[in-house]
This record gives sequence, C-alpha cells and structure tokens, in this order.
Amino acid sequence: MAGTVETNTKKTFFSGVLWITLSTVLVKIIGLIYKIPMLTYLGSEGMGYFNSAYEIYALFCVISTAGLPVALSVLISSALAKGQMGAVRRIYRAALTVFLAVGIVGSAVMVLFAKHFCNMIRSENAYWCILSIAPTVFFVCLSSALRGYFQGWQKMLPTAISQVIESAGKLLFGLLLARFALQKGFDTATVAAFAGIGLTLGTALSTLYLIVEKIRFRSDLSDAKDGEQSSYRETWKRLCKLAIPMTLGASLVSLTKLIDMTMILRRLQSIGFSEVAANEAYGSYTTLALSVYGLLPALVNGVALPLVPMLSAAIASGDREKQAMMVNSSYRLTALFALPASLGVSAFAQPILSLLFGREPEAVALAAPLLSCLGISVFLSCMITATNSVLHAYSEVNRPILSLVAGAIVKIAAAYFLIGNDRVALMGAPLSTFLCNTVVVLCNLFFASRLCKVKGLFALFFKPFGASVVSIGAALALYLPLSHRMGESSMLSAACILLACLLYLLLSCLFGVFEAEDIRAMPMGDRLYTMLMKFRLIPKDRMH
Repeated sequence: MAGTVETNTKKTFFSGVLWITLSTVLVKIIGLIYKIPMLTYLGSEGMGYFNSAYEIYALFCVISTAGLPVALSVLISSALAKGQMGAVRRIYRAALTVFLAVGIVGSAVMVLFAKHFCNMIRSENAYWCILSIAPTVFFVCLSSALRGYFQGWQKMLPTAISQVIESAGKLLFGLLLARFALQKGFDTATVAAFAGIGLTLGTALSTLYLIVEKIRFRSDLSDAKDGEQSSYRETWKRLCKLAIPMTLGASLVSLTKLIDMTMILRRLQSIGFSEVAANEAYGSYTTLALSVYGLLPALVNGVALPLVPMLSAAIASGDREKQAMMVNSSYRLTALFALPASLGVSAFAQPILSLLFGREPEAVALAAPLLSCLGISVFLSCMITATNSVLHAYSEVNRPILSLVAGAIVKIAAAYFLIGNDRVALMGAPLSTFLCNTVVVLCNLFFASRLCKVKGLFALFFKPFGASVVSIGAALALYLPLSHRMGESSMLSAACILLACLLYLLLSCLFGVFEAEDIRAMPMGDRLYTMLMKFRLIPKDRMH
C-alpha cells in the first residue's frame, strides 16, 4: 500500500515536471528564435537598450510576483490536504486583491520614474523601451495569481500553456512591431521600444487565457461546502508572512542583476569604453551568453514548481518518508539535467553560439569566452532553484534570503574590482556570478540538510558528473580534430552536441543515474521501463 502511494505521488510529481519542463523548453526555444532576428534588427547596441529596460522590468516583476504565487500555492495545497474548501476560496480572493494592487503600483512606478532609471544606469536611450514594457508588470501580477492558484491544486498544465502563449505572443508581436518600426525608418532606441510593446501584448494574451481557464475551473467548486472560517485579515497575514521573505529573497537576485548591469556599464566606461561601446558589449553578453546560460536554470523550474505544493502537503500530513523522497527526487533530477548542461556549455560555447547566432560573428567572438566561463555556473544556478524550493516548502523563507545576501555581497564586490580591471574587463561579470552562486548553494544545502536528511547526496551528483565527463569528453575529442581539418560548420557542431546528449543518456542508464521507481513513475513510465529492460540498459541487479 505504501509503495502504491509513493508511486502515485511520484507520478503526480513527474507529470507536473513533464508539463512544466516541456513548456519551458518551448518557451526557451521561442526565446532563442526571437533573439536571433531581433539581434539583426537592433544590433548589439539596440539589444543593450532593450535588455537594460528588461532588467528594470524584471526587478519590478520579481518584487510583484516572486513570493506571492509560491505562497498562494503553499496555502491552497495545505488547505486542500485538510479538506478546507472554504479556506481555498478565501485565500485566492485575498491574494488576488494583493496581486492587483501590486501590479498597478509596479507599472505606475516604472512609468513615473523611467527618466531616473535611465540616469542611474547611464543609458538615456532606454527611456522609451522602459515605458513600452511598464504595463507588463500589471499583466504579470494578474497571471501569477492565477498560476499560483492552479499550482496549489497541483494542476501544472494551465501554467505550462500560459507560458508558451506569452512567449509566442512576444515573438509574434515583437518581431512584427520591430520590423514595422524599421520600415518606418525609426532610430535604434525607438525600434527597441516597439519590441517592448510586443512583450506587453504577449503577456496580456497569456493573462486572458488564464482568466478563461479560471472561469471554466470555478464550476468544479460551485458545490463545495465552506470549511475553516477565518477573516480576510488573517488570510492576508498568513499570505504575507510567507510571501514577503520569498519576495525579498528573489528581489535580491533581480536586484543583483540590475546592479550587475549598472556596474558593467559604469565600470566599462571607467576603463575607457564609450556609452555606445559599453552598450554593445553589454548587449552581446546579455543577448548571447546570458540567453544560453539561462536556458537550463529555467528548465529546473519544471522540477521546482510541482515540488513546492506537493512537499508542503507532505509536511502538513507529517509524512517524513514522503518528504525525503520528494527532496531526493528533486535533487536527482536537477543534477541529471544541470551537470551535463554545465560542462557542455563550457566545452562547446563557441559552436553553440555560432550555431544560434552565426550571422553575427563579431558578437559571437565577444560572447563565446564569456559563455564558456558562465557554463560552470549553470549547475550552481539550478541547485539554487531546487534548494530554494525545498526551503520554501518548509516555510523557512528567511534562510534563502541569508544565502542570497551573502552571495550578493560576494558578487558585487568581485564584479566591481574585476570589471574595473582593464585586463579582466567584461570577463569579471561571469567570474563574479560563479563566486556568488557557489556561496548561495553551500548555504542553502546546509540549511536544507537540517530540515530533511537526504542520504547519499554525494552519490546523487557523482554519477551524473561521471556520465557527463565521459560523454562530453568523447564528443569534444571528435569535434576538435574534425573542426581543425574541415573548419567550423553548423552541421558538425550539431552532430557532436547530439552525440554527447545520446551518449549521456546511455551512460546515465548504465551508471544507475535513473532509479527504477523514478522511471516507472514518469508518464508512460511502465512502457519505458520495459523497453529499457529489453535492451538491458538497466543493470540486472536493479530490475524488479
């Protein structure tokens, strides 16, 4: 009976992981497709203006939405575990009023203080781009309330679909509007602002979809009887008690990125770069290197989002065994995805960027060594997401803040001195990111270990690391002599990267990275498990 419950729990967890991961993959693919022509339209300079405005928006977006959706999903999943249907409705209504108020204020602040932000980052041409993106904060707040509600019910499909709609809308509207502005002969800064309008329209379309889904879902609760009686004031207090520390923690990450952007632009100018040259360097770094770097950490949200409400429900029921199983699975899945990505990005930085942005060879040449250095931080960034989710599920929302404060201090200090050194210059940005992420992960793992003991933590990381080293090393040993003899080509790069992926999957099965129970818990897992046994890709002593 216990085994059946565990398998069902894992099936629910992996189903949520599957939907969010698939949507995130689509979102990231769309995002890369979006940036390739947009880089051609705007150039590195224009992307510098767009990304500067986007980082300011991202800070307000994080302040508005980082903690509240997670807190909402935690409270709703806890209430559902106790059968308190009335409390579910009350929690959602209380949260919605907070989301709407924060969204209106956030958008207004971006509009009213746009000039001040431009002066702060020394990028006057980003003004219209900031204004074009400002309404997005309101739509993101409303959509986040709806996503948090569905996640509390452990329904990840609406979140997944809405993410794809948002990204596809940004691609469609952004490119059409940017092309329209180019045809009208507008300057680079104005074209970047038109691209920002596309982001706003895409987010509005995603919000509309979620509203329709919520109206449809509401009918399922029409006959639910009221449960726990509590005032809206008490509900707001509970919501804010969880959300405020989470928001502060996430805001530190976004604020650090904003400070990083400001520091890059200012410190590069302090060692002789002009404003245009600094924006070109920053545009190449953010559009090329950071876009690829951010791909895998975003995919780990597919593990983190289903984990929080499910782990919260296990904590509410007092099931320590299920808690340990959920944490173990989240760490294992994180390592499974993140370790090969981290090593692969570092080893194949130049081929990856050439494959994606081959039409901009100068930008690729500048960004490739930066991405190679950033690659070593991919795994650390993924582990930050995973460990933060564990701490949030245990309502230990202050601990991630302590970790992030320590990491932010290290990052700011390192970036200031490294970027201001003309021998290091822009390379100081990825180096400071690595130092920051290392500090945060070590602190989070320490805090999480005091809440839930995970046995064999070293083994969880060692096996995928070994499989990654062997597979990437083999692909690199093939790529280097062939590229030297034949020259670089997209087909050769893609073939070697695909070889590394296939070899990694094979070695993961043979090294025992996949647990039999994990495979069978996946959607269509029984068929996959039977096929792996048929081809003897799982050692006999691990077959059941």
